[in-house]
Amino acid sequence: MLKSLRTFFAVVLEYFVVFLMVILTTVVVIAVIYRLLGSSLAWYDEVAAILLAWITYYGSALAALRRRHIGFDSVLLSIAMPARMWAVAFAEAITAGFFILLAWAGYTVMTILGGMSLVSLTWVPVSFTQSVIPVGAVLFLVCQALSLPEYWRKTAAGISLEHAEIEDEVETELKKAGNA
Repeated sequence: MLKSLRTFFAVVLEYFVVFLMVILTTVVVIAVIYRLLGSSLAWYDEVAAILLAWITYYGSALAALRRRHIGFDSVLLSIAMPARMWAVAFAEAITAGFFILLAWAGYTVMTILGGMSLVSLTWVPVSFTQSVIPVGAVLFLVCQALSLPEYWRKTAAGISLEHAEIEDEVETELKKAGNA
């Protein structure tokens, strides 16, 4: 059940982030073409900045699901048990607290900016563009929670997420080199 939920979130977030990246790339290419032709799009800067923020927030949730944020596995794994697991619990609590605060602050910002719209696209509400803050924070919390059981087991067993990934890549490259 948990694995299928993680897979669902991973697929949805991957497709959504790629979709946002394609839109951003398209907007940038169109804006460059317009500038080369001696014109410019009034809405380009505002929309590109919003898309970049959305990619960042939703991409960070995907990274949380995969436990690919900056970490210090070597330092963590050097801590003796059970203090290691207390350190993991403390770090998870601090992270959750931060994202709960971020979700609350983002929601507060959305309510304050409720009646405003973008400067260049007056039909787009600012609250829609800023919704990425609370939504992204909640998604981060969900993804962090979905990935916690596996992370907890591996950390308790002394398995490094970073080293396992590096070893897999080295093994893959060695196989490629042997087949070449």
